[in-house]
Amino acid sequence: MSVLDIAMTVADTASSVLPAPKPTQQQFERCKIISHRGEHDNIAVAENTLAAFHAASAAGVWGIECDIRFTADGVPVICHDAAPARVFGHGEALASMTFTQLRREFPQIPSLSEVVATFGGKLHLMLEVKTEPWPQPQAQQQALHEILRDLQPAEDYHILSLDTGIFDRLDFVPPSARLPVAELNVGAMSRYALETGCAGLGGHYVLLGRRLQARHAAVSQQLGVGFPASQNCFYKQLSRGIEWVFSNDAVKLERIRQSEIRAASA
Repeated sequence: MSVLDIAMTVADTASSVLPAPKPTQQQFERCKIISHRGEHDNIAVAENTLAAFHAASAAGVWGIECDIRFTADGVPVICHDAAPARVFGHGEALASMTFTQLRREFPQIPSLSEVVATFGGKLHLMLEVKTEPWPQPQAQQQALHEILRDLQPAEDYHILSLDTGIFDRLDFVPPSARLPVAELNVGAMSRYALETGCAGLGGHYVLLGRRLQARHAAVSQQLGVGFPASQNCFYKQLSRGIEWVFSNDAVKLERIRQSEIRAASA
């Protein structure tokens, strides 16, 4: 476990037990919860599958986050890792399989086309394009463009990446629909977002403090924070004005949000 992982674990533990100020009704109403890889446990429901996204949708969650990779024949598919072994127990790299092979061996892994056809315009799509070789960059960009053509950038979807070079490959995506995601390189990613007019900046809430939030808010940019799980942590993020909340416990947080809104309206 890295130092950052340890710090995040400590922060998550502390946030779950330390009291947090209760957000206002307006903060609850403005909050947009994004289900990170869908509602999954990787036992009964696998991450990044239509079943996981349906579970989030059924609970009223605002958006879903999913990960895009390409098969050997250039089909964009939804899978976080380069190979499906962690989730499905076996499997070679997606980049070495055709879509036909992938569908035969791993029918649960959806194509981006299937996700867009099922949830586009209904849920907000936070689409993280993973860093990997693009052997046919023009064809791959065109494949993404064709699939997303009928959706409105920023209104219906955002493109996320830990690598700003990905945005250079996707010239059909305006800056307002780009969300760079920071790991330890918060300063560099923040500058990139500010200088290029991105939608904002994503990252773990431990890394995205109030001063950084103020810099981005000054130019009407959002922070997308991950990954609150407890009510106290959720309340803390909303109380400081965070609107985009990425979570592995999105359904639980959405139920809390809806319950608070109903109680305030009663």
